[in-house]
Amino acid sequence: MKSIVLSTLNAKYIHTSLALRYLKAYSQKDFPDIQIAEYTIKDPAMNIVSDLYQRKPDVVGFSCYIWNIEETIVVIGMLKKIMPDLVVVLGGPEVSYDTDYWMNRLPEVDFIVMGEGEETFHHLLSELRGDRAFYSVFGAAYRKDGRVVINPPRPKLALDDIPSPHRFAEDVPSLANRVVYFETSRGCPFSCQFCLSSIEVGVRYFDMERTKSDLLYLIESGAKLIKFVDRTFNIKRDYAMEIFEFLIRNHRGCVFQFEITADIMRPEVLDYLAEHAPPGIFRFEIGVQSTNDLTNTLVKRRQNFAKLTRTVTKIKESGKIDQHLDLIAGLPEEDYSSFRRTFNDVFELEPEELQLGFLKMLRGTGMRHDAEKYGYIYMDHAPYEILGNNILPFSDLVRIKRVEDVLEKYWNAHRMDHTVKYLIKHEFPSAFDFFQEFGDYWEERGWQKIGHQLEDLFTRLHAFLKHRGTEELEVIDGFMKLDYFLGHKYRPRKIWWDFTLDKPRQSDYMRLLADRPHAVSDAFAALAIGEKELHKHTMIEVLPFRLDHYLKTGDIDRSAEQLLIVHYPPDAAARAQYFTMNVKKSAV
Repeated sequence: MKSIVLSTLNAKYIHTSLALRYLKAYSQKDFPDIQIAEYTIKDPAMNIVSDLYQRKPDVVGFSCYIWNIEETIVVIGMLKKIMPDLVVVLGGPEVSYDTDYWMNRLPEVDFIVMGEGEETFHHLLSELRGDRAFYSVFGAAYRKDGRVVINPPRPKLALDDIPSPHRFAEDVPSLANRVVYFETSRGCPFSCQFCLSSIEVGVRYFDMERTKSDLLYLIESGAKLIKFVDRTFNIKRDYAMEIFEFLIRNHRGCVFQFEITADIMRPEVLDYLAEHAPPGIFRFEIGVQSTNDLTNTLVKRRQNFAKLTRTVTKIKESGKIDQHLDLIAGLPEEDYSSFRRTFNDVFELEPEELQLGFLKMLRGTGMRHDAEKYGYIYMDHAPYEILGNNILPFSDLVRIKRVEDVLEKYWNAHRMDHTVKYLIKHEFPSAFDFFQEFGDYWEERGWQKIGHQLEDLFTRLHAFLKHRGTEELEVIDGFMKLDYFLGHKYRPRKIWWDFTLDKPRQSDYMRLLADRPHAVSDAFAALAIGEKELHKHTMIEVLPFRLDHYLKTGDIDRSAEQLLIVHYPPDAAARAQYFTMNVKKSAV
């Protein structure tokens, strides 16, 4: 057995597989010829198979998840036809449960490693090279005399026995362009029935000094984004604080993302981060899932939404940390009306990103076990997404998917923050109703079937608002113009509306701005922009209301018009700045 290849199909090219690196780190001392071969689910199967074939492996191990299992199966089928003697091993969360099903469905697979794989995979390789006593490999499934044998599970590893997965020289050149996944612990203290993490009882931690050493190595080697995969990073306050403090001292511009449980976040931790964290280096992912108390009880999810709200609000007020909040549509006893309330409860917190997901019946979870109890129907194959239940029919799920589509385009992408906030506050009963109405209109027009450029997003929103007879369209247009200008790094070459100002009037204003910049503000005057530069790097437009008054008070004042001035610094790294100046209505 000369050559061993560890492989997986990542969801995107920028992703990396932490699992493969753990397996290699654990086994390479005894099996120095282990290679890692990563692909994506978008890569043609023929390309993947060709590459693996050229590596001439004796053993190929695939790491399997709901997002790649079906594509991986195609690759395995092709590999076995051209390399019938190849030993194929599967591992990962998708095949660690219902293992008998996978062994029977996939006769091309020789072994499955269940659960924590480092020690099991090493033991399996040793038996393949030696006595082939596969019955002794706890945590593995294999075939014997035409039948499937599933061995007892392996005891949990002592985490400090696992060598670091972050020290491979071949990873260093691409660190800056890939997402680095990192764990400081394994396990989860909670029992949420829709999540695989609930199956493992207890939380185990890696040694703190090892963790710091690995983080420093990655930062110094050029990593730009490190995502911590710990299920509840802040469950142990002192441990989390020590790592936060360490990263604040040593970040060097690297960004760190954590999954936190917001309602257990201690005030002193929040105060520390508000005072000491540099803006932009931390991101928090917070799983809210539902604000329906009965739903949370049924899925064994302990959550205090009032405390969660205090945490999210305090973090937002600090202006230091972006927050990504998650919802799951389709949980037990949450119908369309209840999910609308959940969505609005969470959107009111104005997270930087609101992720709307749909319940998946993962193998091994309590939800899959109880599916019949709630009348769930769901996809037979991964990702096992639900198609409905006894109170949320497929027709409602489809409508919520339309909400998800426009939410991604118009909120999470932050192309129209001023416009969307105004619309939700003044024109629609709630945030959910805005996204739902617009999503329905988007679908009716068939826009989901065609692509879009930035200006298309503006013209389509404008068409929708006009179609429904939205009042104050002139004011809304003003916010849309502001958002469109701010969505560009450079002065935009084209716009999607007819300018209010003709060219002579534009030139008059440019001359005025150059001659009397203090009429705008001291900050604008400090830029010291000449008339020629203004024409080259500035956009102006007249708004039918006082923008500065609205931004301070939230009220629309149409007693005066204002000139909107947006300056694009020649340095692309600098952000566009905008200013306003009152103008007489008669002047336009």
